[in-house]
Amino acid sequence: MSRVTTQLRFIEPQLASLVDQPPEGGGWIHEVKHDGFRTQLIIQSGEARAYTRNGHDWSDRYPSIVGAARSLRCGAAIIDGKAIVQDGRGASNFEALSSAVWSPPSNDIILYAFDLMHLDGKDLRQQSLSVRRLILKELIEEDEESRIQFSDEFVGDGPALFKCCADHGLEGIVSKQRRAPYRSGRSKTWLKTKCFTESVFVVIGTDRDRKTGALRALLAHPDSGGLNYAGAAFIALADDARTEFLAEVHRLSPSWAAFKSSRLANAKWCTPKLMVRVKHLAGSKTLRHATVRGLTQ
Repeated sequence: MSRVTTQLRFIEPQLASLVDQPPEGGGWIHEVKHDGFRTQLIIQSGEARAYTRNGHDWSDRYPSIVGAARSLRCGAAIIDGKAIVQDGRGASNFEALSSAVWSPPSNDIILYAFDLMHLDGKDLRQQSLSVRRLILKELIEEDEESRIQFSDEFVGDGPALFKCCADHGLEGIVSKQRRAPYRSGRSKTWLKTKCFTESVFVVIGTDRDRKTGALRALLAHPDSGGLNYAGAAFIALADDARTEFLAEVHRLSPSWAAFKSSRLANAKWCTPKLMVRVKHLAGSKTLRHATVRGLTQ
C-alpha cells in the first residue's frame, strides 16, 4: 500500500442530465436510481468523513457508513454514492431515510457506492468509468452485512430495465457512458430517466383508501379556471412532519366542498391553501402511486 501525503478534499460531484427515455446501445451501463442523499466518502490516515452533494459534513449522521469506510483496505480514497434506507422489498425509501437522518444515529442507512475518484494517491478521474468501477468493486468486498454496498450495473437494454423499474415502483435508472472520465457538474455522459417525478399540489381534503384504510391527501392543481382535481396521495411522512401536516389540514377544515361528489363522498374537505410536494408516477394525467413528501411554501 503506497503512502499518501496529499490532503484529499471534497470534489464537486458529477450530475446526470434528465432525459425522457434511456439511451440504447452497448456503450452504456445502467444502474437503478436510488431515492436517497448523494454522499461522498473521503478516507485518509485511518479516518473517514461523509459529505453531502453540496460539501456539508454529515459524518455524524452516517456513523455506520463512516465506520464501514474506515474498514476498507486502502490508505486513502474518495468514493461517490447514494445513502439510502431500504424497505421490506429492498427498494429505497426516502421517507424512512429522512427520519433516520434526523433521529438518533441509525444503523439502517446504507451507502450504495457507484464511483471511485481517488485511491491511494492516484487520481482516477481520467480513467474510464469501466476501469473506475472495476477498482471500486475490488475495494468493496462482498459482505451483505456491510453498510457500504457496490451499486450493480446492467449492460444492454436500458429501456427494458427502465420498464422493469417502473413496474416495481422504483425511482428510475441512471445510464452512464462506459468509456467516459469523471467530470464534475452536469453532464451528458450520465443520463437519468425517472419513473417518478415530484410536483407541487394544493390540499383540498383527506379520505381513507377503500382497500387499505390508509389516510390519503386529496389534491388539486390550479389553472386559469380555478382548481382541477388531480387525485389522491398517501401521507407517508415521518412522525413530526405527519403531525404538522394533519394539524394544518384540521385548521383549514371548515366545510369547504367545491369538489364534493359521490366518488369522494367520504372526504373531509379543507380550504385550499396548504401546498405540498408530491412524488408520483411520471407521464400520467391523474396521480398514480403518489405520496406526500412534505410541506412547501
